[in-house]
Amino acid sequence: MFSSSILLQILACAIYGNWWPMLSALMYVVVPMPCMFFGGGSTQFLISRDGGGWIDAAKFLTGASTVGSLAIPIILRHAGMIETGAMLIEFTSFFIFICTVMCFHRASLDDDW
Repeated sequence: MFSSSILLQILACAIYGNWWPMLSALMYVVVPMPCMFFGGGSTQFLISRDGGGWIDAAKFLTGASTVGSLAIPIILRHAGMIETGAMLIEFTSFFIFICTVMCFHRASLDDDW
């Protein structure tokens, strides 16, 4: 699923001959970083009510990078730097990426694996 998301990222750029949509691919690298640095590689801290400075910072950074993944194509389309089709392909790529993250989260919660 992740590779199809990256493929859609590349297609959004290659079909329209404009590589500005790859900016949102940078956010795909940023999204899992709070889990790796502050959550110990687990996504369980995202649904816990336990707080603390680092846990709250990780939740904030995860949310900000997720919103940034959606905002970058919208801003680029509004500025006229990309076409509407490229923006829609970017949204599809983002949806597939989020589904991948949710599947990983679900699999990491199950102890049967």
